[in-house]
Amino acid sequence: MMNRSFFRAAALMALLPVVLPSMAFAQATPAQLRPADQGWISRIEEALGQVTTLQARFRQTAADGSTTVGTATLDRPGRMRFDYDKPSPLLLVANDGRVVFQDRSVDQVTTIPLDRTPLGLLLRPELKLSGDVTVTGFEHSDGQIRVQVVRTQSAGEGTLTLVLSDAPLGLLGWTVVDAQGRTTTIALSDVRLGGTVPQSLFVLPKAD
Repeated sequence: MMNRSFFRAAALMALLPVVLPSMAFAQATPAQLRPADQGWISRIEEALGQVTTLQARFRQTAADGSTTVGTATLDRPGRMRFDYDKPSPLLLVANDGRVVFQDRSVDQVTTIPLDRTPLGLLLRPELKLSGDVTVTGFEHSDGQIRVQVVRTQSAGEGTLTLVLSDAPLGLLGWTVVDAQGRTTTIALSDVRLGGTVPQSLFVLPKAD
């Protein structure tokens, strides 16, 4: 069995690229987008920006190929919850500008500013793939679209690649590559959009 610290690192990597100080301020290189590509970027911004609530199952694949599963809930702007299925003791909750990661087996809590995580992009009130975010890669094939982005002023932090279906246009998941080249993938399934979700889900956990 993998140790707890490994699962903690894998879960956090899905949300926060590990920053190497010497690479954090690497310059972003924009992708050379064709007009058709730019059209898709605009449609993706609009489609994701219109999402208010999302509930889905997720499968998280770590760099070594190990997987964990659970339930994801997003309530835009600013709120998210990742419940990992038992026996995993992990929980991730975003609210009030923070992401709080809890390992309930050892009562340990880690807090990260939301705007320093890849999911901070998806939870913004206005979702834009420009300005402080740079599109560095775009691929459209076999009914899927992959959009790779970095933070414009700190490209060395890592990359986030959004994966979407093109018909209908919808979010399928994302891949994070951290500054050390380690990859973590989140794949969504049984996605449900709209409706209301209990706000009690987004109460930030605290250590006892």
